[in-house]
Amino acid sequence: MDRNRQNSDRKEAQNTNRFTTKMQKKLVVLYFLVLLAFAGLSARLVLINRDNGEQYKKQVLSQQQYTSRTIPFKRGEILDSKGTKLAVSEKVYNLVLDCKLMNEKEEYVEGTIAALTQCFDVDEAEIRKYSADNPTSQYHILKKQLTYDEIAPFQELENNEETGKYIQGVWFEEEYRRVYPNNTMASDVIGFTTKDNVGNYGLEAYYNDILSGVNGREYGYMNDDSNLERTTKAAVDGYNLVSTLDANIQNIVERKLQEYNDTYKNAAREGNGAYNTGCIIMDVNNGNVLAMASYPFYNLNEPRNTDMLLGQNVINEKAEFQETVINEETLASMDEDTLYRQLNALWKNYCISSTFEPGSTMKPFTVAAGLESGKMTGNETYQCNGSLTVVEGQKPIKCHSYRVGGDGIVSVAGAVERSCNVALMKMGQTIGKTTFLKYMQDFNFGLKTNIDLYGEARTASLVFTEDSMGPMELATASFGQGFNVTMIQMAAGFSSLINGGYYYEPHMVSKITASDGSVVQNIEPRLLKQTISESTSAKIRDYCVDVVMGEHGTGHTARPAGYVIGGKTGTAETQPRGNRQYVVSFIGFAPADDPQIAIYVVVDRPNSDKQDDAKYATRIVRSILTEVLPYMDIFMTEPLSEAEQKELEEQQIAYKQQLMTSVSGNDVSGNDISGNDAGDGGTPAAGENGEGTGENTEGNQDNPDKPKIDIDPNTGYGVLPDGTKVDPITGDAIDEDTPLDLPEPNLPLGGGQTPGGEDGGDSPF
Repeated sequence: MDRNRQNSDRKEAQNTNRFTTKMQKKLVVLYFLVLLAFAGLSARLVLINRDNGEQYKKQVLSQQQYTSRTIPFKRGEILDSKGTKLAVSEKVYNLVLDCKLMNEKEEYVEGTIAALTQCFDVDEAEIRKYSADNPTSQYHILKKQLTYDEIAPFQELENNEETGKYIQGVWFEEEYRRVYPNNTMASDVIGFTTKDNVGNYGLEAYYNDILSGVNGREYGYMNDDSNLERTTKAAVDGYNLVSTLDANIQNIVERKLQEYNDTYKNAAREGNGAYNTGCIIMDVNNGNVLAMASYPFYNLNEPRNTDMLLGQNVINEKAEFQETVINEETLASMDEDTLYRQLNALWKNYCISSTFEPGSTMKPFTVAAGLESGKMTGNETYQCNGSLTVVEGQKPIKCHSYRVGGDGIVSVAGAVERSCNVALMKMGQTIGKTTFLKYMQDFNFGLKTNIDLYGEARTASLVFTEDSMGPMELATASFGQGFNVTMIQMAAGFSSLINGGYYYEPHMVSKITASDGSVVQNIEPRLLKQTISESTSAKIRDYCVDVVMGEHGTGHTARPAGYVIGGKTGTAETQPRGNRQYVVSFIGFAPADDPQIAIYVVVDRPNSDKQDDAKYATRIVRSILTEVLPYMDIFMTEPLSEAEQKELEEQQIAYKQQLMTSVSGNDVSGNDISGNDAGDGGTPAAGENGEGTGENTEGNQDNPDKPKIDIDPNTGYGVLPDGTKVDPITGDAIDEDTPLDLPEPNLPLGGGQTPGGEDGGDSPF
């Protein structure tokens, strides 16, 4: 039995071994078959990926959903010194349609389109056509820059349980829109932004990197349940600028420039009241610009609006004014390049980008150079016979008083008061060209002031050098002809003349802050140099006060009622000489005993038959200071006449009056400060007063050959023996220009004014 069991076990083991061998063979075969299959599949996949990989990739991606959106930064605000918002960024929304999502169900299509047409001004037919032509489109903008109030009704429909479930595929893309709450206010200073949120002109361009932030991003993958985590990188908002401007002073200045234009528009020729009219008001003690404006203005919210071009003279390719005036007809005929050239001229800041010959406002600088250098003592006297031959064989250069035989013997103070060209030319000869040029550079003429505004003109090639200045050039430069300056150069330099000699870099921004109000940077005033001594500065202040308050001063009409101020008038011939076109100006300071502000007004070729009259500028100064000084809590020091009181009441000026029996530090004895002016209600001005005596006592004593001046009882004008009407005090001609026989300058100054700047001529659009 045991033997049988053993045999049985042996047979079973043999059978097991035979099965195992077979299986091993089969497994080997199967293994190779599987390897071949995998090899075949791999080869196939490689071929598919090579030939059709991109196609399959797109099919897979099309079945997945991704979210990725840009989070826009908020551009920083621009404020005035007291917090008034001049430029802000307002959140707006783009209406975006996702056709793919809307087309998932027919009821979505009908419900969504019905809601869109109900809440927005969109065309139903256009939406249906676009959706049919682009069924898979997921981003189509229907409306841009909607306000929250405009999208609120649609959001109410979306949130409604009944209507909301049928509204699909609509969302709102956030962005910011630049808004200027005051429209035209400080347009030259602020500048504007393009559609790409990039600053152009003014503070917007100069501080573009500071005002700009960094866009954020929200991105990630969402499954069908939209529950996968998203990654968000927050936007970084731009910084805010706190400017030195005072919006109230700025408003006064712009209102007065507008009034001037309204008064003289189309007066003697078609067009605006002048080619350009500009004004700068600065704090003389730190360089802060309190107001800066030039007419015409433009709307910052609509910079390409061509309405403000009307009345301007056409600018040619050389940036020169043409006689053609822009009206509706000429505007319609302009090609795109010509139109952009006119717009660029409109956008430029005349106060920093254009240059011109300053005229007699340069005389205080010349006198200061002579006194400070020691070449003059201030006690000199000069004989003026009406003209001076500088170079033998060439025409003599005339003084404004040449028709009446000159100003006679004048002192240094009298030369500034009367604005005597002959006396200034003699001073220039005494000073010498090397010293003269040294002080002109000290006052920063020919150099950029580096004011923090876009487009300041370069004037290095527009001023004299040792090589380009000869005797004739020195003579004309002494009274501000033959070279060019900018308004900001003159304002900054003049501030140093009357503040003790301290030259501050003019600036527009005092502080940079973050969106939470924290201070990022305080921009302190920069004292760059001392141009003259305090003693010289005190003399210049006295001389300039005589210009406004003195008996023979040329700036009477600049004085606001109740105040004593100082300053200097300017009348500059443009090119070519003898064209009867002038740039007139007044630069001054107030109050006289403690200067706080400097004011500079320039009128470029007034719309008048007789342009060489600085009163176009002085009247603007007077009207501005009449409101600005009381606003700044600068008290009146002079009694008011009945006419002045009535005038102030009519203007509804809330003024503060502090009467004083005398003005300390200012010898105005014998001056008429009653403020009775026939034209303006102020101090009698040369050539404007019907009560003039016609007797220039000092002038007749100093110049016995001066012709007799009779007085016309009807007009108050002086009349020479040849019938010429003149100012009874200064001898200036009334009805005709007073050509000075100036030589043509040897510098490339352009036709009276030169628009310049840093890349300011390219259109930003």
